[in-house]
Amino acid sequence: MTRERPEPIFNAPWPALLAVAAILVPYVLLINASEATILSLALIPKAFWHGQWTGVVTMMFVHGGWPHALMNAAFALAFGAPVARLLGSGARGGASFCVFYLTCGVLSGVGYAALHPGSEGAVIGASGAVSGLMGGAARAMGGQGRVGPMFGPQVLSLGLGWLIVNLVMAVAGGLLTFGAGAVAWEAHLIGFATGVLLIGVFARGSGADGAATETIDPH
Repeated sequence: MTRERPEPIFNAPWPALLAVAAILVPYVLLINASEATILSLALIPKAFWHGQWTGVVTMMFVHGGWPHALMNAAFALAFGAPVARLLGSGARGGASFCVFYLTCGVLSGVGYAALHPGSEGAVIGASGAVSGLMGGAARAMGGQGRVGPMFGPQVLSLGLGWLIVNLVMAVAGGLLTFGAGAVAWEAHLIGFATGVLLIGVFARGSGADGAATETIDPH
């Protein structure tokens, strides 16, 4: 009996590596940026509802320190790989991956702004988008590379674990951003739910064969 070795990072699908680069490269470029620059890129809910909408996108490219950026990059690689394999590594699949990632991030930001419409706290990081990859990966793993059940055991177990982690964050405060911005734990959960709900749509749009098996049957 032989055991399979873990897949080397360089064999990861290129869309997942692109997500990692989208986290780390901007962080390096902005590492010496002024506070005013960071704030101009962050999501500020009150400003969002006054017409400053770009923050729901630009916040994904700003992080509060190396631990914050590296953790998101590691999660993007781990959960982005199964999503990228599901959607395909061709141009169409790669484009679907990128739009899926950005959609999860944007909707998580909008959801957070809707929950805290008067907040002037700066929200930064790609955690909502990465959480979307987690939700999509849960369904891909539940379907063994195809779109699995929406309420399958992988989705429920990973979702419960992510809920517990985020409730701890809510109590413990800015562990990930080290005070550089709010810990938008609600955005993480919204991102996860968005990924679970939308991965089937993007799988169909990318022409993935596994899209045909999508189901909401919990069994």
